[in-house]
Amino acid sequence: MDSGMIGKIEKAKRYAQERERFHFEALTVSIEGANNSHRISFADGKWNCDCDFFHSHGLCVHSMALEELLKGMLPVSVES
Repeated sequence: MDSGMIGKIEKAKRYAQERERFHFEALTVSIEGANNSHRISFADGKWNCDCDFFHSHGLCVHSMALEELLKGMLPVSVES
């Protein structure tokens, strides 16, 4: 491996530790729930999940778990 690539790998590791550098604009994730897998997405500052609870309440354990996981990496005004 050349020295240029080694430097890039070190820089990537440093960036990964600096969570404030990252700002998610959109993503889609599959979550293995206790009973089923669920597909959750984030776009335009809003969550969407295919579970029944989300559709009746506007949030769910899946969206709350991702908010916790991505804390500080999402826009401040995230809507459900």
